[in-house]
Amino acid sequence: MTVYDGRRKIARHQRLAGRGAEHLVLDHFLEALLTKPGALERSEALHQARAEGTFTAVHEAFWAAAKKALGDVDGTKALVKVLLLHRHQRHTDVVTGIRAALATGTFNEDVIALEARKAAQAAGRAPTVTAGTRASEPLELDPAQVTPLTLRRLARALPADQRPLPRLEQWDELLQLRRKDRS
Repeated sequence: MTVYDGRRKIARHQRLAGRGAEHLVLDHFLEALLTKPGALERSEALHQARAEGTFTAVHEAFWAAAKKALGDVDGTKALVKVLLLHRHQRHTDVVTGIRAALATGTFNEDVIALEARKAAQAAGRAPTVTAGTRASEPLELDPAQVTPLTLRRLARALPADQRPLPRLEQWDELLQLRRKDRS
């Protein structure tokens, strides 16, 4: 299933066949994980990202080094900030940036973003992308799958609202009532 915002693809999700099956995308939880970093380690979203290969051994190495240098909470927050880079840069470029950061011993997401931009430019690609579900996927628009809402609305006009206007006299009476003093 593909979800569009106007002409821009904002999400693509695989259809799940099994009853009760769920597919969690780690990216959808990143803002929450900045405030509760302890939830990342045992999260189902991280487990699924590892199984899919989107959370790579390079990510694991960065996280381990960041936790060792900064402590569990701050190291995990540093990782989450790096994972947010995947929204605007290609997966391979961010991984290259992480490798460069590990080589220099830094855990700053700005350094990783800069190294990712350098990697993209060196490969002849645009340094930033409009992220879909994964920044490594090319963004494509299949017009056959898009139904503009305005056309749907024009095809079936909304009925006129037949409800009576609300009466406010009763609310005025409530505002004049006083609370009983509690003894």
